[in-house]
Amino acid sequence: MGFFWLFVVLFFVALGVLIIASFWVVFTKAGQPGWACIVPFYNIIVLLQIAGKPVWWILLLMIPIVNIVIAIMVAIAVATNFGKSDGFGIGLALLPMFFYPMLAWGDAQYRPVA
Repeated sequence: MGFFWLFVVLFFVALGVLIIASFWVVFTKAGQPGWACIVPFYNIIVLLQIAGKPVWWILLLMIPIVNIVIAIMVAIAVATNFGKSDGFGIGLALLPMFFYPMLAWGDAQYRPVA
């Protein structure tokens, strides 16, 4: 029984490291400091800048139900700024553990849409 919980903990630690590394590379590709991905609240501000959305949207992310819609809109904007489709953006919002590594280590380049 103890080995099962050890496996579960190690799995989630590895998943956390993968997500942090992915965000670090995505932030760096976008010309932002990679360390910003590990600073609470500042990482959201930087992600909003990468998405080309106003920083005051961080307030909308604190409103229940509205935050889901805004998070999907931000993910779609991030995908668009990296030359990916809206479907990829939905993937970023719903399955970040798969889509952010693809964005980070794939051939996507940051080209902000005006």
